[in-house]
Amino acid sequence: MTMGQDELVFLPLGGVGEIGMNAALYGFGPEKRRKWIMVDCGMGFAGEEAMPGIDLMFPDLSFIEERKADLLGIFITHAHEDHIGAISELWPRLKVPVYATRFAKSLLETRRLGEPGAPKVELREIKPGRRVTLGPFEIDFVPVSHSIPESNAVAIRTAHGLVLHTGDWKLDATPILGDVTEESAFRALGDEGILAMVCDSTNVVREGRSPSEAEVAATLSRLIAEAPHRVAVTTFASNVARIRAVAEAAKACGREVIAVGRAMDRVIDVARECGFLDGLPDFRSADSYGYLPREKVVTLLTGSQGEPRAALARVSRKDHPDVTLASGDRVIFSSRAIPGNEREVGSIINDLINQGVEVVTDRTELVHVSGHPRRDEMAEMYAWTRPQTAIPVHGEALHLDEHARFARAQGVQNVVKARNGSLIRLAPGKAEVVDHVKAGRLYKDGNVLIDDRDRAIPERRKLAQAGLVSVAIAIDETGEVLGEPAIDIIGLPNRGRGGQPLLDTVVETVGRTLSGLSKGKRRDSEAVEKAVDRAVRSAVNETWGKKPACHVQVVEV
Repeated sequence: MTMGQDELVFLPLGGVGEIGMNAALYGFGPEKRRKWIMVDCGMGFAGEEAMPGIDLMFPDLSFIEERKADLLGIFITHAHEDHIGAISELWPRLKVPVYATRFAKSLLETRRLGEPGAPKVELREIKPGRRVTLGPFEIDFVPVSHSIPESNAVAIRTAHGLVLHTGDWKLDATPILGDVTEESAFRALGDEGILAMVCDSTNVVREGRSPSEAEVAATLSRLIAEAPHRVAVTTFASNVARIRAVAEAAKACGREVIAVGRAMDRVIDVARECGFLDGLPDFRSADSYGYLPREKVVTLLTGSQGEPRAALARVSRKDHPDVTLASGDRVIFSSRAIPGNEREVGSIINDLINQGVEVVTDRTELVHVSGHPRRDEMAEMYAWTRPQTAIPVHGEALHLDEHARFARAQGVQNVVKARNGSLIRLAPGKAEVVDHVKAGRLYKDGNVLIDDRDRAIPERRKLAQAGLVSVAIAIDETGEVLGEPAIDIIGLPNRGRGGQPLLDTVVETVGRTLSGLSKGKRRDSEAVEKAVDRAVRSAVNETWGKKPACHVQVVEV
C-alpha cells in the first residue's frame, strides 16, 4: 500500500455486537487527511440490575471527537431512539450538520424544544432522490419499509465505489403508511456494482418472512370491534402505522381515541404535521377519559416495555390521575418485549389480569410484527444487490455470526466480521479489518456523562449486593480514642447466622480492633482505617456470608 493513498474505510462505534447505540463512520482519503461522515447517532437502554442508577447509554465517540474538524456531517436513517437518541447529548461535542428527513427532523426538533438547556442542533432536511455531496462523498437516501415513517437505506458513493448501508428495513408490500422497499431501486444499485453492503442482522435467526402491518391492522380492527367495554392499546410511540391502524379501527366502530403519554403526544403531533394521520379525527386528551362511555373509548398508552413511569404502568398500579381500567376491559400489547424488559412487562400484565382485565399479546393474536427482515427477505435483498462484501451489523454476537454464514450461503465472496471499534478498509484491495480503535459506552448518570472506567457503577453494584458499613472514629494526637465510634449499617440484614444483631457484631469488632492497636499505631489514621476495614468485613462475612462495602473515616482531633 502506497503511503498517502486514498482509502475508503468503515468504522462502527456502536450497534455492532449489540442492538442499540447505532453510530457508523465512513472515511475517505489518506490516513492523515481522511474525511468522515457518520450514519446515525443512537442510544441504548440500561437494565437496572447491570447498571444501577443508569437509564441511558451512548456510544463513545472520542475517536471522531479528536477528528471533528474532518467530520462533514451526520446522516440519520430514521427516527428510532437507537438511531437518533444520542444527538442532543453528543452533538455539542461534534457540532456538524445533521441530515434527516422531515419526520425525523421534526421529532428531533420537538424533543429539543421539550428539554431545558438542549442544544440548538444544526438540522438539515434531506429528501430521497436528492443527492447530497459532502467532500469526497455522494449520499443518496433510498426509502425502505420499517416500523417508523420515512426510513431509509443510505447509498454512499466515492471514487473507490458504492457502499450500501441498509439501516433498519423489511419487505412489506402493504405497510399501512410509509414506503415500501422497492426491488427496482435496489436492483439498480446492484447493477451499478456494490462494493460492500452493511446490513441489518436483527432477525437473521428467524425463518420465513415478517408479516405485514396490514395483517396487524386487520387483527386490531377485529379485537377493537368485538370488545364489549374499554380497549387500551400499548405500542411503541414511534410506530405511526400502528397508531393509524388503531385510529381507523376505532373510527369504524364509533369509538373515540384518547392518547396518553408525552412520547405518544409528541409523535402524534409530528405525524399530523407530516400528513400521516390525514382523514382521522383529532384524538382526545387524557382528561376527557372519564366522560366517555366504556364502550366508546380506545386509549393509546405509552409503556409497552414496562417503563415504570409510563402511562400503562401507572394504570396497572391504579395511580394514573385520569385513566382507570375495570374488570371486562381489554388491553392489547401491540408490541414485543425487548430482551431485558420481560420481567417489567410481565409484572404489568399480571397486575392487569389480577384486576380482571383481559390482556391480549402476540402470543395468541397477530397484534405485532417486527420492522426487521427475516431470512427469506434477506435472501431477496442479497439477490437484488449482489454485493462484493457483506458486513453484518445491528445485532448481538449470535446475530452477526449467523448473518455471516447466511451471506456466504447467498454467494457473497467476502464477509467481514466487525465489532465496535473495528476499522475496516473497504478499498482499495480486499475488504478487511486493518486496525482497532477505541470504542465503548458512555452512561447518563443523573445529569452527567460517565465512561465505563468510572468507579461509580462497580461501587454501586457492590452496594446493591452487600450493603455498606460506615464507621467514624475520633482520635486525638496522642492516639487516644475519643468517645464511642459512630457506626451505621445500610443494606445489611438485622441479624447474622447465629441470631446476633449485625450492628452489635460491627460495634464489638471495631472496639476490639481499636483496643488491639498500640497508641503509636492509632496515631496513623490510614493504618487505623485499613485495620478496621479488614476486621469489619471479615467479621460480617463470618456471620452473614457476604463482605459489605466498608467506609471508615478517622478524624484527628
